[in-house]
Amino acid sequence: MINILKKNVYKAFGLTILSEIPLPELPQINIESNRTDVVIEKADLSTLWSQYSNRNEDFVIEKDWVMFHMPGTAIFLVQNGRRILVSPINGAHESEIRLYILGTCMGAILLHRKILPLHGSAIAINGKAYAIVGDSGAGKSTLASAFLKRGFQLVSDDVIPVTLNNENTPIVTPSYPQQKLWLESLNHFGMESNNYQPLFVRETKFAVPVQSQFAVEPLPLAGVFELVKGDKEEIEIYSIQSLKRFYKLYYHTYRNFFIQGSGLMEWHFNTSSKIINKIDFYQLQRPINRFTAYDLTELILNKIKVEGKVQ
Repeated sequence: MINILKKNVYKAFGLTILSEIPLPELPQINIESNRTDVVIEKADLSTLWSQYSNRNEDFVIEKDWVMFHMPGTAIFLVQNGRRILVSPINGAHESEIRLYILGTCMGAILLHRKILPLHGSAIAINGKAYAIVGDSGAGKSTLASAFLKRGFQLVSDDVIPVTLNNENTPIVTPSYPQQKLWLESLNHFGMESNNYQPLFVRETKFAVPVQSQFAVEPLPLAGVFELVKGDKEEIEIYSIQSLKRFYKLYYHTYRNFFIQGSGLMEWHFNTSSKIINKIDFYQLQRPINRFTAYDLTELILNKIKVEGKVQ
């Protein structure tokens, strides 16, 4: 066990995280006992990887653990929703290692803990959380940033942790106060890229801290908006109904290819069945030839108001 030091203890995704690897993106906390939810340590995983991996495959997925290899960065092992082991490769950049710890590794941690991780951004609007999901590059974080420009708060970016309370109401737990934005989005918002750290070396996607507009309390999930790129000139919005909601929740689960190998298909179906009738669910199709984030925020706010959720 790592010695508990204030600088190494963090709170994110509703979990207390004790890490041998500094994670400056996360809020630091101080604890006086060994009671932590997740421990992150360095270890040599090269022999274990050689033993279990297959050629040309980057992931090994078993019931209680996931191991994966990111060439040039590290080998990672996630165990039982409680432990992350990291085997850095010589010359790897710490920022890239942290990106996988806070992304893929935490996605596996949440799934093992039976917390549904949606791939997207969540915004707090009048005491409720609204999730923006979509494929990589759909514009999720950009749209969330447009909401922040309107004065709303961020609940989560990239990985959205969803649980069910005693009444089976879906609850979104805040992740950590940072967004990831492409250079193009920064330019649209008039934000100078020199003020932010690139996520990768020579990368044009940046880490944007949002401490002053971060929601720190869990909020009920009231709606999901799927953002997709369309081939029409105008924005279109469609209601997603019935069984399509099951598919959408599965499709937009973060690292959904972990689910079957981890023995979580039944849990995921049962959890989805309790969520789908308690939230609004829409698809937003946006044109690709112009910047639409501000128009999309207005459309979403109007839709929520029509449904009686903005006062």
